[in-house]
Amino acid sequence: MHPIHWISTVACTTGLCTLLVAASTARAETGKLLLTGGVSSISGSAGGGLTPWAVVGSNATEGEIGMSAFTTRTRTRDYGLTSYGAAMGWNERVEVSVAKQDFDAAPAVALNGIAAFGVEPDLHLKMDIIGVKVRLLGDAVLEADSAMPQVAVGVEHKRLHPASASRVIEFLGADTSGTDVYVTATKLLLDRNLVLSATLRSTNANQNGLLGFGGSAPGRSRRSLQPEFSVAYLLRRDLAIGAEYRFKPNNLQAIGASAGLGAALREDDWRDLFIAWAPNKHMSITLAYVNLGLIVPGVTGYRRQNGLYLSVQAAY
Repeated sequence: MHPIHWISTVACTTGLCTLLVAASTARAETGKLLLTGGVSSISGSAGGGLTPWAVVGSNATEGEIGMSAFTTRTRTRDYGLTSYGAAMGWNERVEVSVAKQDFDAAPAVALNGIAAFGVEPDLHLKMDIIGVKVRLLGDAVLEADSAMPQVAVGVEHKRLHPASASRVIEFLGADTSGTDVYVTATKLLLDRNLVLSATLRSTNANQNGLLGFGGSAPGRSRRSLQPEFSVAYLLRRDLAIGAEYRFKPNNLQAIGASAGLGAALREDDWRDLFIAWAPNKHMSITLAYVNLGLIVPGVTGYRRQNGLYLSVQAAY
């Protein structure tokens, strides 16, 4: 794989490094354990790169307000994704996040061979995301010696700007906005240097919303429940490795099949392997190998979208 592809996968372990470093005795000047605010997911919330965690982002603790900002670049064989945004954490209870995504979908120009969709050669799909997360119970660090995980509930409202792919979205019968709702639980196992996190998401997003939300019959427009999992192991106080797996709904494959395109619109689960480094309490850097499976495989020769993901976060 080309080195540039490796530079693209770093954001995936954001929250992993955060909690794992929290297993050490080092504290930030704010009184909060180092990196316990996590890193930023591609949608802006604190957690892993592909999935949110129950942690609240930033270095702020109870009675304080903190901020974080991130930028992420992912490059696979045929696509590229740039994501950036910021989050505010309040009172170690509430997190509000905003993110923008820019998806390089140039291969989609091949869709013009099927119908007069008018897709331009340099297509970029853009999406705005606003998220809110509220911690309901538990404390991943202070209650690490109990069986209770930290639990939070969150929403992510997304609005897609399809540019010249607007006729494609209309053909699919998809909406250009939608809202995901999720509940997530995160557990720090201090004695084993492990962080475990599980999320259950209610969604009808296609490719996280980059292909709209839902679809016309025989596709699926209704919501479905999709699980997401993360695990991380602390190698040393400032370095962690781990993995994530995110199930996806595959709403559109039936539409492609009914149009005689077979599995041309298939959507696969996402997964990654990552390494995260925290050089200090204000910064985290994550590099990951990501496997996004098939993304509109009808325009990419059914190639799997593997590549690298790089993410940098600053938090205060």
